[in-house]
Amino acid sequence: MIQSIIFPMVFGFAVFMVGMKLMELALHRLAGPYLSSILERSTATPLHGMAVGTITTAFLQSSTAVTILSIGLVNAGLLTFSRTLGIILGTNIGSCITTELIGLNITKLAIPFIAFSFAIWLLTALLGEMGLLPSYKSSNWLKPLRSASVAMGGFGLLLAGLSIMQSSGPAIQESELFSWFLQKSATSLWWGLAAGTILTALVHSSAAVIGMIMGFTMIGAMPIELGIAIVLGANVGTCATALLASIGGSKAGFYVALSHVILNISGALLFMPFIDQLMLVSDWLSGTPSSQIARAQTIFNVASSLLALPVCYFGFIKKLDPAGNTKG
Repeated sequence: MIQSIIFPMVFGFAVFMVGMKLMELALHRLAGPYLSSILERSTATPLHGMAVGTITTAFLQSSTAVTILSIGLVNAGLLTFSRTLGIILGTNIGSCITTELIGLNITKLAIPFIAFSFAIWLLTALLGEMGLLPSYKSSNWLKPLRSASVAMGGFGLLLAGLSIMQSSGPAIQESELFSWFLQKSATSLWWGLAAGTILTALVHSSAAVIGMIMGFTMIGAMPIELGIAIVLGANVGTCATALLASIGGSKAGFYVALSHVILNISGALLFMPFIDQLMLVSDWLSGTPSSQIARAQTIFNVASSLLALPVCYFGFIKKLDPAGNTKG
């Protein structure tokens, strides 16, 4: 069990998370200096905020990073609570990019991604650090190229981690605990929702949990409808990090985290009775079980955000903003 399940899962998860963090740090280095000003200037309406939240999350590959940044801006008085609601809706949409990329089933490209990114990084190091490019310090393209190569390498590690985790699928399928879970889930898909919520809250990465579920459905170890229920739970589990980030901050910052919780829980509760319909639509739009899971998450997040968008325009929302804040 240790060699066939625990080691591949732990090691694969570690590789996956290293890749995710490398991507996040590299992309944040590329866009970080501009993020705060973009969020401040481009959230005049909830619709604008949703667009900005979607784009920044898709670029950074981390809804958590954008949510925590929004909480920080609210705590600093640079944004009002009402102007972050659109951003929160957008982060859920933008987070689908990672799972959609995973759903392309390109894990076999992990090594080429890593090798190519290392070659580009080594080239930038030779050109810059060894003085082969005298204008390095004034160059506007070498540092961004290095960051882009690190992001590509991170994505390669992410794919490699998924491949390692998925290798334990057959052994997990034969385990008694997994059989017990499938039996319970056969009686109620709410077990899947709970499992997705708990796992994501523990590992702080919905992409990792959903990636594992894609692997299980791809080899036929898990029914598609159960995988979708776990995906809904994974979206709820992402709220844990935002709640932790809001501790010790302002009341408005807590409202931002709370709105994230309400959005994801309400969406999950709304869609749980319609998992069969969601499965049929996602099946029509995809060609493989893993891409079906990715498509289901995209449909769920986009629909939840669009349904919640009109609420952001209600008058009572602005009444929750702190009095005297003129920067929002």
